[in-house]
Order: sequence, then structure tokens, then C-alpha cells
Amino acid sequence: MGSSPRWLIRYQNGQRDQVWQELRQFGDGIRESPWFGEAQLVCDEMARRARHNIELIIERLTADGYRFHANDDDQTPMLPHVPPTPGAAELVNWLEQRFGTIPMTLSSWLRIVGDVWLVGTHPRWKTSASADPLVIDVEGSRYPGESSIRSYFDGEWNEWLEHREEDPDTAGLFVLPLAPDRLHKENVSGGGPYGIVLPDGCADGLFAWETPMPFVSYLNWVFSEGGFPWPSGEDSQWDVRYRLVKDLLPL
Repeated sequence: MGSSPRWLIRYQNGQRDQVWQELRQFGDGIRESPWFGEAQLVCDEMARRARHNIELIIERLTADGYRFHANDDDQTPMLPHVPPTPGAAELVNWLEQRFGTIPMTLSSWLRIVGDVWLVGTHPRWKTSASADPLVIDVEGSRYPGESSIRSYFDGEWNEWLEHREEDPDTAGLFVLPLAPDRLHKENVSGGGPYGIVLPDGCADGLFAWETPMPFVSYLNWVFSEGGFPWPSGEDSQWDVRYRLVKDLLPL
């Protein structure tokens, strides 16, 4: 078997980029590796750090008087974070049965982080909704029924299968939708949703947005901007960002 790669301890000691590079080099072979369990520990630690960041951002925004709301004309109040429910692990199993394997980082997010919705309006930054605030909606806490998120995912899957059958050259890869795009977050007509490419048995998945990148790379970029990565054109964004990014943990 060889010696342990010590991924978790190295990750905790700051060698995060190198650890992610090594994990990604395994591809979906990580599932058959004797170090699969250790790889999952790294993904779980990533998710715990991400949750810490989200809770800190929400605490600071709330203290500022930020209104978390839906991306519609009514601006219905929204909970910014709903932790995983007792059914989160079972949803991971359902996703893998329905779509094939899912990235280990997505599994960790679902089981440890939960659903996140940072869309809203800052009292000193009126265009905050245009800065592509972080949204990851995988357990479907915003949906009214327990089976609704599964029905939604099923519908997207079936639509993609039909597209692939009718025009395989343009169907592309299936993307599990996890967030509206940056224009829809601003309540403006935009493109398709952001999400994770499936199936994918790798440690880290491919997050499909305007520029596809590894999921963890996307999250690190978002957190480096305090949860609002897109320039809104308003100078007050940078003052808010300066306070939001303080003490956030790199993933």
C-alpha cells in the first residue's frame, strides 16, 4: 500500500494547494485508492472551514443591517443559511443512485454545510445583489416539500437526456443546478444556473458557472471577496468587502 500521503495533517498545516493537486491527480481512481477515507476527511475539513466562513459572513452582514431576500420583485425575506437536515446523508445516496457518483466535496458540503443564500441588499451598498452573492442550494431548503428538490433535479436530468438524444453535439455535460446565475440573482433575465457537473467520482468536482473551475477553487475565490465576487460598480462594495474577508479561512 505504501506510506500514507498524510493529506489531512498536511492540509491542516497549510499545504492546501498541494493536497488538492494530489487529490485531483487521482481522478475518479480515488474511489479505489487505499487512501479514499483520508481524502474524504480532507473534503469534510474543507466543508467545516467553509461553514465557518459562511457563518462569519452572515453574522457580519446581519450586524450591518443586511436584508437577505429572494431574487424577485417582492424581495421576500430569506434565511441565509439552513444547516443540513437529518436527511442530508440519504440525499447524498439518492444523488449517487440517480446520477452516478458525485464529487466528494459536494457530498461533504451537503452533509456539513447545508444551503446558503447570500442574495440581498446592504444598507450602505444598494447594488450588493449584483455582485454575484454566494448561493449553494443542494438540499432544497427553500422548496416547500421534502421531495421537491428531487423532482426538480429529476426534471433537469430528463430534459438534458432528451436534449442529448435529439442533438448530442450541443447537449454538453449534465450540470446539477445549485444556484441562479449572477444576473438572475439580481432579478434580471440571465443564463442557465450554476452547478456541478455529474456524474463525477473525483475528490473535487467541476463547478460550472461563467468560467468552469474546480468547486474548491470557486469557493476560495468567492470567500476571498467576502462572498460577493463580482464587481458591482459601487465604491462602497470595497469597504464592505474589507470587513467581510477578515479572518476567513482558506479552503
